[in-house]
Amino acid sequence: MHLSKYIKIFPCKDNSEYHLLYSTKKASKILLHESTLQDIQQGDLSPEDQKTLTDLGFLVPDTKSEQEEFLRLVQEGDEKKDFNAIVVLNLDCNLACSYCFEGTMKGRHYMSLNTADLFMDFTKGYFAKGKSAHIDFYGGEPLLSFDMIKYISGKLKASAEKLDLQYTFGMITNGTLLTKSRVQELLPLNLRDAKVTLDGLKENHDRFRPFRKGSGSFDIIIRNIREVCEILTIQIGGNYTRKNFRDFPLLLDFLIDQGITPDKVDMIKFDPVTQASREFALPDFRDGAESTNEPWIIDASIYLREEILKRGFDTPRITPSRCAIEFKNDFIVNHDGTLYKCPAFIGQKDFQVGDVISGIKDYAKSYNLAIWKTDKCLECEYLPLCFGGCRFMKHLRDGHIDDIDCRKSYLDATLEKFLTQEITYTLKAGDN
Repeated sequence: MHLSKYIKIFPCKDNSEYHLLYSTKKASKILLHESTLQDIQQGDLSPEDQKTLTDLGFLVPDTKSEQEEFLRLVQEGDEKKDFNAIVVLNLDCNLACSYCFEGTMKGRHYMSLNTADLFMDFTKGYFAKGKSAHIDFYGGEPLLSFDMIKYISGKLKASAEKLDLQYTFGMITNGTLLTKSRVQELLPLNLRDAKVTLDGLKENHDRFRPFRKGSGSFDIIIRNIREVCEILTIQIGGNYTRKNFRDFPLLLDFLIDQGITPDKVDMIKFDPVTQASREFALPDFRDGAESTNEPWIIDASIYLREEILKRGFDTPRITPSRCAIEFKNDFIVNHDGTLYKCPAFIGQKDFQVGDVISGIKDYAKSYNLAIWKTDKCLECEYLPLCFGGCRFMKHLRDGHIDDIDCRKSYLDATLEKFLTQEITYTLKAGDN
């Protein structure tokens, strides 16, 4: 047996005789004594230890067959995956965020009833294949299309139930219209969750995310979260810049003081503001990130993740993940019925992959689907966490996606610290 190529080995800071092993393929962690590592190298493991380490993904018969097995499992996972769509109901919004990702695309553009019907027909094609469906409604601000959410969800829920399948939905919302009465109206239609954005405390949030008339949105969002967090799964996101990320932990303390405690929030995750595409970017905002490898983003990621965990809130664990671009049953549906594979490319014709009338065209070349199937990526221990990085970031920086957006520098700098955080705060919480 051999050590998997998809593992990282770190020294244990509390005891030099031990090492922390992490499988990027299975997201498993284990502390091993130095003597056990020597036994692996010498082939002297007991059958029990060999089975345990194999089950956890640390040992494989040989690395070539491991690579082939990994690729097979990736393909099988794609085949089995249900239908998922982000549906852009409109490009309108009641806020005037200074860094708006949709930028100059914004306007009073709404999905028509006819397009909604065509989208539902498109979705029912996946029901016919035995696929359940989850929709994330998006905008603009999706709750400006409240009646359309009810119309689509009511129809798709009924269609799914007739085939003994499941339909659920969530929304990515600014939170200003996420009132208790609206949530209660949507829950019977299988509303599952809502992701709400808070850009730090009131002063910073209101500066970056005011209403169109200039007044602040923070207080209204906090009120809505407080009123719905016990009846709806709430995820909180936030967008930081180089100048303000160190103030974001103050928001966490404020949430707790407001009764929005860790037991009432599914997870919190803060991310750097990403620069919008040059085609649609607002002219007055150029502080967005164009690479996760920027040193300040590395520092901010480590710092904010720890601040979230130390207060008892959950945040996404370090696990194998692929971009939705890689999954053949995942799509972005624009308000006009055009289809994309990534929300960052909405409106860019070169990245349109079809529409709800004519269906899907071949997008392997436009999105460079095989970008990570090279020796450089396949031999990299970070492949299951990265899969060639973010195509949008690469396109943003270089104007093309002819090569990977390698995240090795970021993962080299953060992974050990992230794992240590998980171990420290998971143990504190009493989890096993």
